[in-house]
Amino acid sequence: MTIEESISGFTDYIATERRMAAGTVRNYTGDLHDLAEHLAAIGVVELHEMTARDVRSWQMTHTERGEAPGTIKRRLSSVGSWLRWLRSNGLYDADLMVKITYPKQPKRTPVFYREPELEHLYDAGLFPTDFVGQRDALILRILYETGIRRAELIGLKEHAVDTTALTIKVLGKRNKERIIPIETELAGNISSYIALKRQEVGETEWLFTTPKGKQMTAGQVYYLVKKYMTMLSTADRISPHVFRHSFATHILKEGGDLLALKELLGHENLATTEIYTHITREQLKQTYQHTHPRGRKK
Repeated sequence: MTIEESISGFTDYIATERRMAAGTVRNYTGDLHDLAEHLAAIGVVELHEMTARDVRSWQMTHTERGEAPGTIKRRLSSVGSWLRWLRSNGLYDADLMVKITYPKQPKRTPVFYREPELEHLYDAGLFPTDFVGQRDALILRILYETGIRRAELIGLKEHAVDTTALTIKVLGKRNKERIIPIETELAGNISSYIALKRQEVGETEWLFTTPKGKQMTAGQVYYLVKKYMTMLSTADRISPHVFRHSFATHILKEGGDLLALKELLGHENLATTEIYTHITREQLKQTYQHTHPRGRKK
């Protein structure tokens, strides 16, 4: 079997059987096709010809180009998943990744918006009163008050919101559903928005749409976040995902339970959620250094 043929089979597997998100599938296949091109350039086309040295030489080309360690690590993870699939299907025997050294990646503390900055999302007059303005206001508030991912927000349908039970049903990664509680005020905002949408746009299954009734895109959500949060925040990075970090950070800062936060965020393991405990520890340290008499002397 050729390397390209095996990549095609793996792509079908992660897209249909594993039901991975479209963006994840693109990352996997992009990394693997990049590897296949490198291997073809050095004369390696068939699976049985591939060696760990070949994978290391591919890794080295990206290192020499100055790619970030995180990007190279993601590429290697894509290859590792592909190789595991090959072995489980009896298509390739060797475990090449045991001979591969992953680049060391410095731990980065997630960027988040400060609470006073986000309070401005509720200021009267910040958003236009037309359909687009009210839609944008609700999008930003839902991102902050629920911590959902951008893809999850785009995929929300009207029936996913229960304004009586005060919940939103979210379809997360790998089609896993989770229920997120919402406040009465937000439920009221959603009801008012839906009424406006039906009046201005008409009946649609999607909660958030363009004025023509089409489902919003990831780029459109990114643009509106950039538009408003650039005005409101001094964060080093502005993006929809920073709302997710802010949601988690602010909950833990107020004494929220880590396991409950894990469920709200839809994380598969607790280790992913625990990074936010580091943020709150850093906040406590900074508070001590800036406010306690002994802290200020250091």
